[in-house]
Amino acid sequence: PAARKNLSIAESSVVGSRFLLERASDADIGANAQLSYTLSHSEHFKVQEENSNSRTKSLFLIITKLLDRETVPVHQLVLTASDGGRPSLTGTMKLVISVLDANDNAPQFNQSVYNVHLPEDAIEGMLVTRVNATDPDEGSNRDVKYEIDTVVPLSSSEVFSIDADSGEITLTNALDYEAVTMYELHVKATDKATPPLSSQCKVVVEVLDVNDNAPEVWVTSLSVPVPEDASVGTVVALLSVSDRDSGANGRVRCWVWPSGPFGLEATFLGSYSLVLREALDRERVSEYEVEVRAEDGGSPALRASRGVRVPVSDVNDNAPAFSQAVYTVLARENNLAGAELARLWARDPDEAGNGRVSYSVWEGGVGGASGSSSSGGGGSVWRPASSYVSFEVRAVDAGEPPLCGNATVQLFVLDENDNAPALLPSAGGGPEAGAVSLEASAGLGSETLWAWAAWGAPAGQVVAKIRAVDADSGYNAWLRYELWEPRGKSPFRVGLYSGEVSTARALEEADGPRQRLVIVVRDHGEPARSATATLSVSLVEGAEAALAAGAGSSSLVARSAVGGESGSGATAATNVWLVVAICAVSSLFLLAVVLYGASRWAPRAAVLAGPGPTTLVCASEVGSWSYSQRHSRSLCVADGAGKSDLMVFSPNFPPPPGPAIKDTQPELPALLGT
Repeated sequence: PAARKNLSIAESSVVGSRFLLERASDADIGANAQLSYTLSHSEHFKVQEENSNSRTKSLFLIITKLLDRETVPVHQLVLTASDGGRPSLTGTMKLVISVLDANDNAPQFNQSVYNVHLPEDAIEGMLVTRVNATDPDEGSNRDVKYEIDTVVPLSSSEVFSIDADSGEITLTNALDYEAVTMYELHVKATDKATPPLSSQCKVVVEVLDVNDNAPEVWVTSLSVPVPEDASVGTVVALLSVSDRDSGANGRVRCWVWPSGPFGLEATFLGSYSLVLREALDRERVSEYEVEVRAEDGGSPALRASRGVRVPVSDVNDNAPAFSQAVYTVLARENNLAGAELARLWARDPDEAGNGRVSYSVWEGGVGGASGSSSSGGGGSVWRPASSYVSFEVRAVDAGEPPLCGNATVQLFVLDENDNAPALLPSAGGGPEAGAVSLEASAGLGSETLWAWAAWGAPAGQVVAKIRAVDADSGYNAWLRYELWEPRGKSPFRVGLYSGEVSTARALEEADGPRQRLVIVVRDHGEPARSATATLSVSLVEGAEAALAAGAGSSSLVARSAVGGESGSGATAATNVWLVVAICAVSSLFLLAVVLYGASRWAPRAAVLAGPGPTTLVCASEVGSWSYSQRHSRSLCVADGAGKSDLMVFSPNFPPPPGPAIKDTQPELPALLGT
């Protein structure tokens, strides 16, 4: 009936589905009107008449193979009708079959796996990737929407988001390589058909490490304080060093700052030991502030540090030390017992008991005994005199074991002017000229001395010599002589320092038979002490004076003041008494010479004798000396008594070859020679 017929068949039609076609008509009758139908070649369709006995048979288009719109959306066939006449006549009709779409295709991604690399410092909102899925269906069946189905790890579901229409995946939270190094996103694409079809793809996001983590340093063990005598290599602390980054960013190098007595040693991966590299000295540095520094290999490199406080404990390795090896102490005489002579101080740089110092006097070098600075009851111990001149003070700390230091104290006694000058007897030494000593006091003592002078003696002739001695030393023992009476024009004068009484002018008879002189002897101390001597000078004829001089009567004769007055009462019998006096003086002179010679050459007992182990050096403003193996002797001179403060010391020479020298008193000539 028509040359073209359009048909629409659902893609989802099953095999065997029939679609009614309009039959052809033929005006002939009989066999010429019997029609048969053929269809152009098609693997999906065929035509078939209804198999029935009815006069009219229906014509059907039958599906022989499932249709696929996405493969062949339109089928164009030619239907031919042929009659039974001879020859056969035909008629044709074009069949245009449109395959109606069915949602038989799920969306398909162009990649099953998407691989993405992101730095961990990527900012939020950054495009990660874009997924694309296509659906060969048409219409709403081909419209696709996207969604993130699952995320691995599950806790990271908020890190990424996807646009439902475009498939763009963006970063919604910060990445942290140290927390998650890789994400796996399962993305689903779904069409909008009913029922919808969907498919999935996988997006693998690998996080790239960025050097965003500084190294971390932790002290896991600390052994403090460290004793200052700890050996090199002693482990002070254990440290753990780590960096959460990877690769070069996580490779860490460590060192100690400042570079002092400590160093680092790697024990195993990420662990270090803080060890002692040098000997410690608490007295120099009592505490160390050590900083362990770490730096990674990133670019730019990141650093970290950890401070470690290392106190040093004290060890008794320092003995007390005095500021001086030898102390010179000047002490005035006559001070009271218990008076402070000097104050010594020894420094011990150790602390606590190791630095607590106690002091004692050590006399191990004298008699092998030791003495303490304090004394107890129960009697006194004899000490050599040298122990009061030089001794050792020992300082001992309270450490274990205790350490000690020594200092030598040299004591010099300073003289005080506590002795008045004392007059010495005449050189004759006889009983008539016996010395009468004066009391050593601030008051004036007096003694009458006798001398003879000839009339007419010229000026400057010495008629007598006043001799005195002062037990003090230095300026306190330096004496001067002054003529106290008579004041004015006296025929005599006194040498200021020699004590010689000499004529100031020629003596005349007008000067009288006797002159009484009062002479004051003063020292140079502060305050000065003095003594007085009364000298009675008898003026006689020249011959008598010569006779008295020949008999040794020029020496002073000491008499008591009462005796002097009784002598003045015998002036009337001068000549008789002169003869008696000359005889007596001559006898006494001879006796004096004998006694003097005997005393001069007789040996004296030693005051102190014996060798000493050390040499003592003394010094003061009045002189210096040194001695060892000392021998002390009283020394007598020809014209005076011995002074107890004058000592002779033998030098510290090795003994001469020959037999051993006994510790005996040497003869006086040998002593004086030494």
